[in-house]
This record gives sequence, C-alpha cells and structure tokens, in this order.
Amino acid sequence: MGRFLAENEATGKDFRIFCHANILLQLESAEFKNGYYILEFYSENGKPSAKTTEHIEKFYLYPSGGTLRDSNYQLLFYDSKYDTYRGFKPPHVKNI
Repeated sequence: MGRFLAENEATGKDFRIFCHANILLQLESAEFKNGYYILEFYSENGKPSAKTTEHIEKFYLYPSGGTLRDSNYQLLFYDSKYDTYRGFKPPHVKNI
C-alpha cells in the first residue's frame, strides 16, 4: 500500500475512499493470501465508506466468489465485477 499512498498524496487522490476505481488500484499491490486480497478503506459503522472518515479498516476481497468481507470476515456484499466465475481477472491470475 505504501507505493499507492505516496503516489496518491502527490496527486491529491485518496485510494482509501471506497469506489470501484480504488478497489482495482489497491488490488495491484494488495497482499493476496488464503484466497483473498487485503484492502484498506475508510469505514463507517464497520462498512467501507465513499467519504473520508476518522477510521480506516481492513477489508477482504475474495475474487473466487466476488465477495467483500469485513475484519471479522462477515459478508458485506457480492459484486459480479469481482467474481472470477463471471470473468474477473485479478492480478494474481492475469499472467496465467
């Protein structure tokens, strides 16, 4: 995440604001383990926020099912845009 933090501070963009573009941006350097990517977003009431808040939390994107989970691994949402069974190609499989 450090590389994106430095780049986004220079451009004035904030990669921790929850949106599709920032999910894709974070995926490029996010740690992938146990079948999920670890992402960081501002949060409000334990959910990723589309605006700046005082809280930043880790969230887990599971591309094999297109699901985003909170820090307790509770399901927050499903989106077919991030589902490998629907054609999504995450960074760890793009070159395979």
